[in-house]
Amino acid sequence: MANAVDLRRGVAIMYQGAIHVVTEYQHVTPGNWRAYVQVTIRNIKNGNSFQARFRSTENVEVVTLESHTLQYLYRDSHGFNFMNSEDFSNVTLSPAVVGDTAKFLKEGEEIEGLFHGAEPIELSLPASVVLKVVTTPPGFKGDSVTNLQKPATLENGLEINVPLFIKEGDLVRVDTRTGAYMGREQARD
Repeated sequence: MANAVDLRRGVAIMYQGAIHVVTEYQHVTPGNWRAYVQVTIRNIKNGNSFQARFRSTENVEVVTLESHTLQYLYRDSHGFNFMNSEDFSNVTLSPAVVGDTAKFLKEGEEIEGLFHGAEPIELSLPASVVLKVVTTPPGFKGDSVTNLQKPATLENGLEINVPLFIKEGDLVRVDTRTGAYMGREQARD
């Protein structure tokens, strides 16, 4: 248990029987009223965000989350299979836990996973990922003058819009927050 004034952004708490993460925090002391803490919290299971208010003296149950480095292996009928890079155990996560992260997963890549005990809570992707363009229509000479874009399918099945000069086999950097093209990468040998 911790006092409500000890809450900060990123702290996980138990609220109404579910784990929530504090995304915004504000300590309010209105004139002649009692001080309170106004927080915006996000439910880990369903992703819903809402505001909650606690008295400054109120105790809140803080939940300890463990971070583990996971390597994505493959997807099968049971879910997404990862290997814990610390103890080499296999972890299968349901599509509900993986959520929108699935469209940026690439076999062999490592990402951070948050766990409450043995229960997986969520995955944290890096800000961007580098993926290979598998199919895209060819661009024509002279098309690079304007800011036109064309569709491209990446190695993990994700479809994004890329500039006309991008061709099949190119490596592109994709923003994991928006799913937008960020730039072309040099091939690594």
